[in-house]
Amino acid sequence: MLEGFRAIIDGDELPPPGARAPDAEELTRALQVLLKGQVIYADTPGIGRSYELARHYAPFFTDYFACLGYALTVTHRDQMVSLSPAADAPRHDIASERLRKDETLVLLALRLLYEEGLRDHRAGTDGIVECTTDEIVEKIRTVARNEPPEEGRLADILRLYARRGGLRLGERDRVERVTPLSLLPGLAVLASDAWLERLRAWTEAAEG
Repeated sequence: MLEGFRAIIDGDELPPPGARAPDAEELTRALQVLLKGQVIYADTPGIGRSYELARHYAPFFTDYFACLGYALTVTHRDQMVSLSPAADAPRHDIASERLRKDETLVLLALRLLYEEGLRDHRAGTDGIVECTTDEIVEKIRTVARNEPPEEGRLADILRLYARRGGLRLGERDRVERVTPLSLLPGLAVLASDAWLERLRAWTEAAEG
């Protein structure tokens, strides 16, 4: 692993076209950014060249994160790089954290709204689905049959998932008290099909 790291910063591995090889600090930062964020995009603010480096040096990043039990996925269509736990590895990502009930409900509502947007062909060519906080509230009430978190708490939860690459928050309309959201392809990573299945099994067991 150290040999691969050294080969990149020494320029033995060809750098991205038209760009220089990263130095040790820049490559280390890219690894840390991806581990912390789990999902990053070409236009994620504040990450420098992290997306470019992860995509270009994908074999090194794949091997590095495999040692930590993660699988790396580069999705060129969505200009996204993501980490998800390998099928046979213990989970330590956001979906495996001890989420509070309201955090789980919001994540479920976000995934459902994203899937509906794809099904109804409302996603743009970049895979982004637009919705509002009102739709999240309605989804929690109608599908999950629970009361949604209050406005301030909902905003905190949405910021949590935004930091993980699941969405972008728009500017809140103070009159209508609603916030537009851009749901990103990374939602399918944060709330994976496997997570949905575990949630469904847990719900059925609790009801039984």
